[in-house]
Amino acid sequence: MKIATWNVNSLRARADRVEAWLEKSDVDVLAIQETKCKDENFPWEVFEHNGYDVAHFGFNQWNGVAIVSRVGLKDVERTFPNQPPFGKNGKDPVQEARAIGATCSGVRIWSLYVPNGRAREDEHMVYKLAWLRQLREQAADWLAEDPEAQIVLAGDWNIAPLDTDVWDIEFFEKNQMTHVTQPERDAFGEFLEAGFADIVRPHAPDPGIYTYWDYTSLRFQKRQGMRIDFMLGSAALAQRVQTAYVDKDERRGKGASDHAPVVAELAD
Repeated sequence: MKIATWNVNSLRARADRVEAWLEKSDVDVLAIQETKCKDENFPWEVFEHNGYDVAHFGFNQWNGVAIVSRVGLKDVERTFPNQPPFGKNGKDPVQEARAIGATCSGVRIWSLYVPNGRAREDEHMVYKLAWLRQLREQAADWLAEDPEAQIVLAGDWNIAPLDTDVWDIEFFEKNQMTHVTQPERDAFGEFLEAGFADIVRPHAPDPGIYTYWDYTSLRFQKRQGMRIDFMLGSAALAQRVQTAYVDKDERRGKGASDHAPVVAELAD
């Protein structure tokens, strides 16, 4: 089974590219982030026409997550248990469309769009860390209940765990940027301590293998990227990984997302 994750940065704007990529890549399950649409304007036909079942979670033009699968799609959950909401200045908190889970051919897959901290002292950073903390607690409970569980936490984590996961760590530190702070990295590391593994990095370990390039300042052309899209798998799932890669070519050309798809192939 071949699974992938991709922040498409507006699905309706890139439906043709996503459809073409699915045909080319022969992916069985795709976790999508930043659909930026409601259920009523989601392009269902793009996937159903190609034999994929679809589960989507979106409220408006922000956020939005989905899972599309041609190997089964059941037990759909929109938000993980106790997922923290967000309210500006702590007022009127609302639940954001940032997590959806489904079981596909025996694998529990979560499509995750982790909040962006925006700035090191911003209230969104507090939200981000609380969101990750609660997800980690839930994920640890899932493994405690069943150590042999097949689980993938896939998506845009908005964290670069290693210095080599950004083009210039000194630039990030000098400009007090997010994604590389110790609290964020510690939060990511706690998933590894809980029993999950980065199932892609062992197959694509070299520095400079990024998954995201900002549209500004010609970051892609300058190879100034970040590695912030990951698939973390349970131990039982990680043993099945045969190969994995980042499809950097999909970042090229007109109308590309600022993220590239990340792919892993599992043994049956």
